[in-house]
Amino acid sequence: MNSRAAQFDELDRKIITALMANARTSFAEIGAAIGLSATAVKRRADRLRDTGVITGYTATVKPSALGWRTEAYVEVYCDGAAPPRRLTEVVRNHPEIAAAMTVTGGADALLHVRARDVEHFEEVLERIRTVPFIRKTISVMVLSHLLPDSPEAGATHPAPE
Repeated sequence: MNSRAAQFDELDRKIITALMANARTSFAEIGAAIGLSATAVKRRADRLRDTGVITGYTATVKPSALGWRTEAYVEVYCDGAAPPRRLTEVVRNHPEIAAAMTVTGGADALLHVRARDVEHFEEVLERIRTVPFIRKTISVMVLSHLLPDSPEAGATHPAPE
């Protein structure tokens, strides 16, 4: 997909909304709701996928069912200006990191970490802190999700053994 904004119309928005709500909704069901045939919906969904608007279809799973019972957000502070590619290398080595992004403000990055329990979280944090250019971390434990249906509340893979 190129860097300019994707071009799509109101029918495309309705298709995207339906698929975001439930990716298993059939093209026939979506078509009936928005006034298109199943074939027309499929053609549009394929185009949205081909152009990178739709990036995939996933299942949202209750994290605790997969062994993730502890969750935290970790601010990462680096020595100097750690380039995002170096941070990317670090976070890819930790299956417990569900999401990672560079951020504005005092921290250089924000990590969304899932762990089996507090002891496992502490072990993950210790591994992160061993990276030479990471100066410090500040962690905030998640107590509950106020929006339980949000993507952040779901898990994408099981906890490591």
